[in-house]
Amino acid sequence: MAKSVGSFIFNAVRGGAVGTSEALPGISGGTVALIVGLYDDLIGGAGHMVSGIKRYVTDVPRGRGKERAQEQFRLVNWSVLVPALVGMPVALILALLLIAPLVEEHTQYAHAVFFGLVLASLWVPYSGSGKPWKAWHYLVALVFAAVAFSLTGLPGANLPVHPAVVFLVASVAVCALVLPGVSGSFILVTVGLYVPTKDAVAGLDLVYIGAFALGAITGLSLFVKLLQFLLENFHHITLVVLTGLMAGSLRALWPWQTEEREILPMTEIPLTVTLMVVGFLIVVAAVVYEHRKKARTGTTHQHHSAPVH
Repeated sequence: MAKSVGSFIFNAVRGGAVGTSEALPGISGGTVALIVGLYDDLIGGAGHMVSGIKRYVTDVPRGRGKERAQEQFRLVNWSVLVPALVGMPVALILALLLIAPLVEEHTQYAHAVFFGLVLASLWVPYSGSGKPWKAWHYLVALVFAAVAFSLTGLPGANLPVHPAVVFLVASVAVCALVLPGVSGSFILVTVGLYVPTKDAVAGLDLVYIGAFALGAITGLSLFVKLLQFLLENFHHITLVVLTGLMAGSLRALWPWQTEEREILPMTEIPLTVTLMVVGFLIVVAAVVYEHRKKARTGTTHQHHSAPVH
């Protein structure tokens, strides 16, 4: 029992780390999921849950029973997914209320830490497939890095705060939860909905929160199946693309820039660089811990090519 409680807390904390990152512009929840070793369980679990729900909705009314739906649900690693999904929203709300204001007040320092975090975490997808990279892999990664670099350098906009707009933006922004290198909060900042979203949570604006939640569920249920398919059938090249996206997204975390993405002269260099190093070492420590944990338990990352329906 003590071990199961400890595992629950551990996985809830890992989910909390992912949730916290989604409240902070510039750092992707998918990136943090990779760092803490949750990525495969989150993508695979979410994909099987979507398939199970779809089969339940289509099969039961037609009298086919629940067997096909239950088959998908059994493929979910519930012991990891449930505590992670408990920790994620709790940490997200707390981060929006407590941490996000600090990040806004000390943007340069916060971005320095995040820059170091993401820079070090490039190693995770780079080495994740266990296969060597060829010259064309580096070219593909470079292309997607250039795309991410260009997108994260675009100036912000100010979309209207309307439920339909909130729904559409949330359906896109939530994809960042499972796509390393792209920050959901950064997308909200870019379209001018980050502050309204934070204020809606603080003020319990149920209409706004409902539209956002519905959009997030819709976007996630569609995108996670695509990503699950790519990871299960084109694992290596998918990680090549993710590595490129993460590398290009470093543009959004460069500490010396304005809110309109204009590059500024470098100031307070010693402290800023020190914070970059701190962020870098945090990820190195997390990766080393995860590696040793797998070595102790005798587990290694295995890629399974299960059929996706």
